[in-house]
Amino acid sequence: MAKKTKSASDNVKDAFSPVTDALRNLEVPEAAREFVKKTANTAKDRAADLHAGSEKVTAAIESTVTDSVSEVAKISRNIQQAMYQDAEAFLAGIDRLASAKSLHEAIQIQSDMVRAQGELFMSRAKSTADYLGKLVADGAKTAQDNFSRIYTRTA
Repeated sequence: MAKKTKSASDNVKDAFSPVTDALRNLEVPEAAREFVKKTANTAKDRAADLHAGSEKVTAAIESTVTDSVSEVAKISRNIQQAMYQDAEAFLAGIDRLASAKSLHEAIQIQSDMVRAQGELFMSRAKSTADYLGKLVADGAKTAQDNFSRIYTRTA
């Protein structure tokens, strides 16, 4: 009868079987299991807090961008309206000039148009300055509010 020889793998398994058996029967202390559970739960809570904080930052940015887009659209509409009013005033002035019966009357109409246009320009400049000042102040206040809300919620 031929003698069966063990493979190298079997020899390694046999050599380490006492260590393997000891590790298989080794119990992890309750304190160590509790420590791992507590650490995992703390990490989970921190990850949730980080996620919530990033959501708040994203919402604040989204709100600011949305407000900015709305303001840009409002400004664009106001500019379009002003251009339309200027064109109307110019064409009405041309119509009045065409109806002038004398050079003196034409000069008077032209002078009135220039004065009215200057007054309108000054009124728009003041209105624009007031609007931009309010917009900057509101934007700064909104940004400050958003960042303070984010900071207090994530701190």
